[in-house]
Amino acid sequence: MIPDLLYSGTVIPAHPLALGPDRQLDERRQRRLTRYYIASGVGGVAVGVHTTQFAIRDPKIGLYETVLRLAAEEIDAAQLARPFIKVAGLCGPTAQAADEARTALKYGYHLGLLSLGGLNHLSEGELIAHVRTVSEIIPVFGFYLQPSVGGRILSYRFWEQLVEIPGVKAIKTAPFNRYQTLDVVRAVCHSSRCDDIALYTGNDDNIVADLLTAYRFTVNGRGVTKRFAGGLLGHWSVWTSRVVPLFDRIKKCIIEDYSGAEQLLTEGIAVTDMNAALFDPSNAFHGSIAGIHEVLRRQGLLEGIWCLDEAETLSPGQLEEIDRVAAAYPQLTDDDFVKAFLEKEKNIVNA
Repeated sequence: MIPDLLYSGTVIPAHPLALGPDRQLDERRQRRLTRYYIASGVGGVAVGVHTTQFAIRDPKIGLYETVLRLAAEEIDAAQLARPFIKVAGLCGPTAQAADEARTALKYGYHLGLLSLGGLNHLSEGELIAHVRTVSEIIPVFGFYLQPSVGGRILSYRFWEQLVEIPGVKAIKTAPFNRYQTLDVVRAVCHSSRCDDIALYTGNDDNIVADLLTAYRFTVNGRGVTKRFAGGLLGHWSVWTSRVVPLFDRIKKCIIEDYSGAEQLLTEGIAVTDMNAALFDPSNAFHGSIAGIHEVLRRQGLLEGIWCLDEAETLSPGQLEEIDRVAAAYPQLTDDDFVKAFLEKEKNIVNA
């Protein structure tokens, strides 16, 4: 059931980290965030990824296993009648990534989203060997991370080799760049494993258009078409209950021969405008995690916007930008849903 959901496509938000004013884990709110995503109707969560903050791996902080465990416990406790994909973020040198993969398996995670950030000293051949090693432990979600947040430009030849690795089951394409996104999709379409790899958009600046687009190539004299099945996105960690119906409308539009595509593309511009306020591209994405936290704080899901790194906070003017987009696009926010969710949570606690 999990592979079926992965390949048919679903909504996978990146899971934030709930901290208190002392910058220590707020376990109650961390667990509640997971329940919010489940209640929103998503098809999975990604934990231990950039949105969860890479610093959770610092030995002085030591929260990596904890956040994976808490999310897994809440998912198990929900006793869902539908499949739910658990993705664990993996990073660092091969030994570290392998250890994290084993930790993810310990808590029942289905895939590891393997970041190549911080490995710029390795050749592309060494990166391929790295991916192959980790994929022998846990099925891998490949990851094209944008250079502005620690990624690097990777050649078409790299993707040609990566997609032939049997343990690579999906790829999150997040270079925020059309040329580089095209490299990945073209490599998949030309691969012997084209049907074995699910593409997920991580391009938070182009979400709706990515999901609507059909990529077509001629391969050995025949046409091959590939689409992004779903998304694994930091943007989807907020206003999440509105994301699921939008995703369903995109899927319906494609099935119905693109009826309503123009309206969806217009909404896509609104989504990108909202993302610009959250992700702070005008300041090289400095406030991207704090921007997510600010929305969750306003809704009562987080107590504050604290990050593990004290320097990681909102940029000048970002607060006003979040005010602007929230007012401009109320149809894409879910304050009422969160209010009802929190009230229900309160009633359960008091029962």
